[in-house]
Amino acid sequence: MLRGTAMNNEIHTFGDALLKATVSARGAELTSLTQADGAPLLWNAGPEWRRHSPVLFPIVGRLPGDTATIDGKAYHLTQHGFARDQAFQFVETTSDGCVLELHENERSLAAFPFRFRLRIAYAIAGGKLAVHYTVVNPDDRKVLHASLGAHPAFLWPLHKGDPGTAYRLVFEEPEPEPIRRVSGGLLSAAAYPTPVNGRELALDDSLFADDAVIFDQIRSRSLVFGRPGAAGLKVSWEGFPELGVWTKPGAPFLCIEPWHGLATPQGFSGEFRDKPGLFHLQPGEAWEAGWAVEVVNA
Repeated sequence: MLRGTAMNNEIHTFGDALLKATVSARGAELTSLTQADGAPLLWNAGPEWRRHSPVLFPIVGRLPGDTATIDGKAYHLTQHGFARDQAFQFVETTSDGCVLELHENERSLAAFPFRFRLRIAYAIAGGKLAVHYTVVNPDDRKVLHASLGAHPAFLWPLHKGDPGTAYRLVFEEPEPEPIRRVSGGLLSAAAYPTPVNGRELALDDSLFADDAVIFDQIRSRSLVFGRPGAAGLKVSWEGFPELGVWTKPGAPFLCIEPWHGLATPQGFSGEFRDKPGLFHLQPGEAWEAGWAVEVVNA
């Protein structure tokens, strides 16, 4: 098979004439995304937040006390799950993409007693990066209950010298439904008026003073991030029913996060399988979803 320009057991770099990406075996994480002139699009994992684009699996968000109750037994499962810190295996590498896999192992079973196969495929074509996720339940008896989310952090502002407040998100569809928030890491029961004006969300650090803006009734399947009159990013997704938008106020990045799953609602104390936001795979079943990003005129 063809190999990319920087391939070893730890990273793989690939792309086309318009876009180049690097993926790490650690967490199957996208760690770099640059344009043809070398201009970066992805956050550099600086001191404000030491990640680029982690994979959230088998949970999105936090559990009460970081504890999942599974068949009456307590398991320690920390925020966003363990996949982002595990070593994936490259199973395919080409000049325009790669495929990585993670299976259950001794470490994962101690926190999450389910068999699984998580496959993540990255590909660049025509200046668009596409990321595809497949979760398979290989167990012949047990149902697999899980969530998965993407967490890419893009530079905000994208262009040096721009004020961050000049930027906006323009959604594919109007988004009039209330948004959700987290409190103490858990999903608040309250619903809040949407900050989206028609299809546009004006971006300002004050939006994120109370953590992420969570769209749990999102209508759109794409949005454009940027400022009027300049190149921006179109982010699209399929198979993810929720969307989170987040930054650390003062940090120069914006996370646009398609999710299947949410933080645990405040007051929930039941079995993990009854937690809202999970997908439930019968033996042999698979779940699939994906997202993509490309440079467009904002």
